[in-house]
Amino acid sequence: MSGGVDSFVAALLLKEQGYEVTGLTMINWSSEVAVQAASAAAVLNIPHIIVDLHEQFREKVIDYFVAVYEQGSTPNPCVVCNRFIKFGSLLDYALDLGFDMVATGHYARIEYDDTRKRYLLKKGKDLSKDQSYFLYGLNQKQLSYTLFPLGELTKQEVRSMARERNLEVAESKDSQEICFITGDYRDFLQGKLQFKPGQVVDLQGNILGEHRGLPFYTVGQRKGLGISGRGPLYVVALDSENNRLVLDKLEHLYETSLTAVNNNLIYYEKLDYPLKVEARIRYRAPNTPALLTPQGDKLLLEFDNPQRAITPGQSVVYYLGDYVLGGGTIQ
Repeated sequence: MSGGVDSFVAALLLKEQGYEVTGLTMINWSSEVAVQAASAAAVLNIPHIIVDLHEQFREKVIDYFVAVYEQGSTPNPCVVCNRFIKFGSLLDYALDLGFDMVATGHYARIEYDDTRKRYLLKKGKDLSKDQSYFLYGLNQKQLSYTLFPLGELTKQEVRSMARERNLEVAESKDSQEICFITGDYRDFLQGKLQFKPGQVVDLQGNILGEHRGLPFYTVGQRKGLGISGRGPLYVVALDSENNRLVLDKLEHLYETSLTAVNNNLIYYEKLDYPLKVEARIRYRAPNTPALLTPQGDKLLLEFDNPQRAITPGQSVVYYLGDYVLGGGTIQ
C-alpha cells in the first residue's frame, strides 16, 4: 500500500467485498511512502503494517541496476523489483504473518486454468495503463497468492470511485516509473560504478569523438552525444569489450530479430516448438507480431517487421492475445 489512488481503491474494493483487509507498506527507498500509506489506511479504517525492505531492495534491485549499466546494457528495475521484492520478500512476509492473499493496485488480471492447473496472467482492461509487461517474471506460487482488484477497471473509473467518496487521493499523481530516481539516472550512477572515457566510432570504425563512459548512454539515444556536423546520429551499440560507443544513422537502429535469456514462461510450463506471438520490446512499445523459437535455454524472436532500438538488458514480453506467454531479457 503506497497511499496513492490505485492501492487505496484496491483496498477499498476488497473491503466492500467483505474481505478482512490490512494495509502493508514496504519501505524500499524512501520512508515518505509509509506516512502516505498510514494516512490512507486511517481513512479506510484498516490496520496498517510497515516492513523495512531497504537491504533486500539494495541487494536485488539497486545492485542489479548499477551492474547492468556497468556491463554496457540497460536494466529494467521494475521487473526485478516485482519478482524479488513486491511478490518475493513482501509476499513471504505477508504469508508468514498468516495472511491468505496479497493484493496490489496493478492494472493486470490473473486467471486460473482448471484444465491445465495453471495460473495465467492477462493484460489489464485499461490498455493505456496495463502493467502486465512488468509482471512476466512471476511464478505460479506468486500468482496463486495474488489479487489484482483493478484489473477489470480503467484508471478513469478508479479515480471516479475515489471522487464519488470525496477522497483527496482521487487527484493524486501517478507514481514515477523508477521509484528510486527523481532526476537523471546518470546522476544516480555517479560514484556507484566503474567507467572510463573511450572512443566514439561509426559502424565503419571511423573515430568521431570521445564518450564520457558507456554507462551514460543507451541504444537509440540521440541527444547529449557531443557529436555534431554529420547529420542526426544515434547510439546503435555499446561495445563494452573495446569501450567504444557506436553511432550511426537511424536506419541502422532497426533489427529483425533478438535472442532472449533468463526466460520465464507463465502460459505454458515450457516451449518445445516455434510459436507465433506478439512481442513488446519495451514498456511503451506496441505489441508486434513475431515468431518465437526455442534455442536451448534461450529463445529466438524473429519479427514480421524490423524493430527500432532493440536494447540489450531490457525486457521482452511475449503475448498470446491478452495473455502473457512469458518474457525474458534481451541479450
